[in-house]
Amino acid sequence: MSETVGPYILGKTLGTGSTGKVKEGTHNQTGERVAIKIIFKKTLKSYKSREKINREISILRFLSHPNILNLYDVYETSKYLFLIMELVEGGELFDFLTSRGMLQRSQTLIFFQQMILGLEYMHNHLICHRDLKPENLLLDKNDNIKIADFGMAQLMKSGKLLNTSCGSPHYAAPEVIAGKKYDGKYADIWCCGVILFALLSGRLPFDSHNIKRLLAKVKRGVYQMPKSFNEYEKDLIRKILVVDPKKRISIKKIKKHPFFTQNFPKLYIFPSYPFPDKLVHPISSEEIDMRIVNSLINLGWNEDEDDLQLILSNKEINHEKIFYHLYQKQILKRKKEKKKKKEKKKKKKKKK
Repeated sequence: MSETVGPYILGKTLGTGSTGKVKEGTHNQTGERVAIKIIFKKTLKSYKSREKINREISILRFLSHPNILNLYDVYETSKYLFLIMELVEGGELFDFLTSRGMLQRSQTLIFFQQMILGLEYMHNHLICHRDLKPENLLLDKNDNIKIADFGMAQLMKSGKLLNTSCGSPHYAAPEVIAGKKYDGKYADIWCCGVILFALLSGRLPFDSHNIKRLLAKVKRGVYQMPKSFNEYEKDLIRKILVVDPKKRISIKKIKKHPFFTQNFPKLYIFPSYPFPDKLVHPISSEEIDMRIVNSLINLGWNEDEDDLQLILSNKEINHEKIFYHLYQKQILKRKKEKKKKKEKKKKKKKKK
């Protein structure tokens, strides 16, 4: 394997996994440090493993938020896939939590606020994560949350519930464990409640060495509230860890809860959808960007290319069209960012 990937020089190994390794990379002109996820193609033998990687790439290319891990670029050779990603040096929230036992209230609040804001952005962009847990929440050098690992993530379709049981049993929602059809948004919110409980107490609300007992506890929503929790904390956790997803608190209401609003920082508010007038106009076959259509298919849209083009070309407002315009907007944004970077490089060269 070469010692360079595009303009990046490969450095030390940061971690290894079943499909490859992660190395530190340094841009040969700007000195920018990144994480390079190297995937050995020969390990992607099954259709599911290839689908998982394609889904993760499509989602990370689509999303752009301060609390979501950033994907900068993708390179490919006959043997390897190289994902050029944001370098986060603080490790997993799981390790941060286990090294401290339980966190200070102020630290817990910041982590929870950032997790909810990242999740809200994802849901507004029609993506549910489905595997939220401290191992998949990374920390940067300033201890800011970065939601990662989108291998189980799914695109939300108009009027359709999900049915794949996934995620860790300690964090998964009762409806997911029970094998019922479920709304991915509310399953994600349940995970956030379990994580909040763990951050405040240093333990999980649902735990047992016996997997059957653990699943039974989750299905019934049986847990003991620690006496150390204050009234705001108890109230919010009770409203999140509700077995019936229809009665579970929404992100909109979480953001208005007194626990969440205390010491809330001034943050950029991301728009939910593109301008509504775009959504009623049909997208002609000449206008359709096949990269976005392929991303829809990678994200689990069952329709083939022809069916998707028909859906995009009608006058109705639908999830497919919302996703198309959001993705198009993201492509334009990334093009502008790349152009700015190139201009900065040119200016630096002229100064030299």
